[in-house]
Amino acid sequence: MSIKVAVIGAGSIGFTRRLMRDILSVSELQDTEFAFHDLNRSNLDMIAKLAQRDIEANDLPAVLSTSTDRRRSLEGADYILNTTRIGGLDAFASDIDIPLKYGVDQCVGDTLCAGGIMYGQRNIPQVLAFCRDIREVASDNALFLNYANPMAMNTWAALEYGGVDTVGLCHGVQGGHGQICQVIEGLVNKGRKPGSKNYRTVGKKDVDIIASGINHQTWYVQVQYEGEDWTDRLLEGFERHPHFSETEKVRIDMLRRFGYYSTESNGHLSEYVPWYRKRPREIRRWISLDRWINGETGGYLRVCTEGRNWFETDFPNWMKADPPVFSYETRSEEHGSWIIEALETGRVYRGHFNVRNDGAVPNLPDEAIVEVPGYVDRNGLNITQLDPLPRGCAAVCNQSISVQGLAVEAAVLGDIDLLRQAFMLDPLIGAVCDPPEIWQMVDEMLVAQAKWLPQYRSEISRAKKRLAKAKPLGTRSIKGAARLKTKSVAEMKKDAVAARKNADAADKGDLLGKKKKRG
Repeated sequence: MSIKVAVIGAGSIGFTRRLMRDILSVSELQDTEFAFHDLNRSNLDMIAKLAQRDIEANDLPAVLSTSTDRRRSLEGADYILNTTRIGGLDAFASDIDIPLKYGVDQCVGDTLCAGGIMYGQRNIPQVLAFCRDIREVASDNALFLNYANPMAMNTWAALEYGGVDTVGLCHGVQGGHGQICQVIEGLVNKGRKPGSKNYRTVGKKDVDIIASGINHQTWYVQVQYEGEDWTDRLLEGFERHPHFSETEKVRIDMLRRFGYYSTESNGHLSEYVPWYRKRPREIRRWISLDRWINGETGGYLRVCTEGRNWFETDFPNWMKADPPVFSYETRSEEHGSWIIEALETGRVYRGHFNVRNDGAVPNLPDEAIVEVPGYVDRNGLNITQLDPLPRGCAAVCNQSISVQGLAVEAAVLGDIDLLRQAFMLDPLIGAVCDPPEIWQMVDEMLVAQAKWLPQYRSEISRAKKRLAKAKPLGTRSIKGAARLKTKSVAEMKKDAVAARKNADAADKGDLLGKKKKRG
């Protein structure tokens, strides 16, 4: 019997098709029924046309439907993938631009700090609405696979308040694993050039890792190569690496001072801790502008904006391009298809998943959402019991967990006091702003995002009155310490190949955002 997979926020440019391709690369899953849902009918139709073309080109029996009615898409679904960005690029822009006025310089702004906290305020009411519909119309044993950020907050809300079996999925552990393999390869070859005699390649199959912590702040606590633990040798390898030594300065400094490498990119990690982005004149010392993910101010907002604008312009050429060939060997490392394959076929899959802690990491709170190793087979998802995190690593995680817990409860209750406290306890905000600035920043962000924050309706009215009477405190330049100009479509046309690649890798789903073209 075929399964049904629903995708909420299916208007994603590249992510939806990638997840579909991964699932259909499994022979037993090639008759899967897909139901794509998004409120942006234009984006939804474009993605569906590409997906349907891909299915037909690979001569598969899979069935695809689309709907702007969420409950219709969720009806009878066995698996639900959430890829949404509530508020779209408009809300995302205010996540970056308003904090900049108060001196808070973010690269990504979707997991922690001011942008991540507000992203959670917009997302969580919708996540709980998704959960309600899943309980009411999906299959009895439906599994909710959350890909949307803020990962920990969304997953926390779904498990604590949504009443739905939920797993949070991210590819950060896989990305860092690949970097570690490159570093070990450099160490074992001691200056030998690739392709030279006796050169040894090192791939993921050769290096076994265990990561433990919370999403985007997970630590590689064990790295084994040829039967030996290489954890203590990673610092030397990263410092000597010709590329990473320039692009991963924050991660290397954290490795130097805490003893373990962190899963997340330089740009992400720099905004979760108080040390690397608090003084504008020093930010460039810690980042690289070769790619947005290495620390550029508002970098993710820029590439998402460019990618969305390019996709809407270039869509006819996407339809003319050769469709991808689906194969088991070329499927991506995104966990979703591997989990579904394991549950449906019994083939064992080992990965790192975001789940409620419940003692898996003994020195992190039980209620927290942790990112830890687990195994999946026909019996379900089984999480391993880990050793306590090193004390310093646990302290870094616990500071973020406190912010996440406050932000989740604030979003559920519409409690401005909890929201303000989440802002105050955030490591980077607290390093930059004083309490009056923080409270005014909260007011300004609530007012700017009012249309996506129904739970704060009465508080927003009061915030407007406070802002009208108060002296503006957010008066700093909004340029940012390392901000690059967003390219126009005309500028992107000069390198269409790069523009198409960027669009394919851009944002996840766009739900409850503007429904017209973004300029």
